[in-house]
Amino acid sequence: MPAAATVPAIDVDDYLVGEQQSDIRHEYIAGQVFAMAGASETHNRIAGNLFFHLRAATRGTPCGVFIGDMKVRVAAHDVFYYPDVLLTCASEDAEPFYKTAPCLIAEVLSPTTELTDRREKLIVYRALASLRYYILIAQDCRRVEVYSRDEAGEWRHQVYEHGGEIVFDCPPLHPCLTLDDFYEDVVLATPPAPVDPH
Repeated sequence: MPAAATVPAIDVDDYLVGEQQSDIRHEYIAGQVFAMAGASETHNRIAGNLFFHLRAATRGTPCGVFIGDMKVRVAAHDVFYYPDVLLTCASEDAEPFYKTAPCLIAEVLSPTTELTDRREKLIVYRALASLRYYILIAQDCRRVEVYSRDEAGEWRHQVYEHGGEIVFDCPPLHPCLTLDDFYEDVVLATPPAPVDPH
């Protein structure tokens, strides 16, 4: 029986050089690279809203907020991902093409990425000792899920669908956002009206 063909692994340095030269973004998982698809207008508006509010909060601080094109490296799992939005306040997080110590990571859910965001990335991102918040934002309804790590290192999960303030504690920042902040200027699809059986 012939041996199965194997795809040769790409080392990290070659991946990083390739990403600087490529027109297409790729995520890196244990030596393999995967091209990323484009995003919808709704996806971009939601990510842009979060970036806007976090960027306003970072002014005059050592923190940095990035959208779309900044990678996160999770060495424990040998991966590089491109989160939709990330916030880092760690002075040592100074690599120009990727970050290793984010306090907050957000992903806008889409039909093609939701399972990965909820399972694989949830597990991988929580290996980052610096991470305090992992946010999943729906684009088909007003729904924000926040995974947060407390001082004891325990994770909890909260869902915001009907209002309320969401406070993020990433010293020296303590930004407070609402659902209106996430969904400003976002037109959500109207669910179909129920069919009258009579």
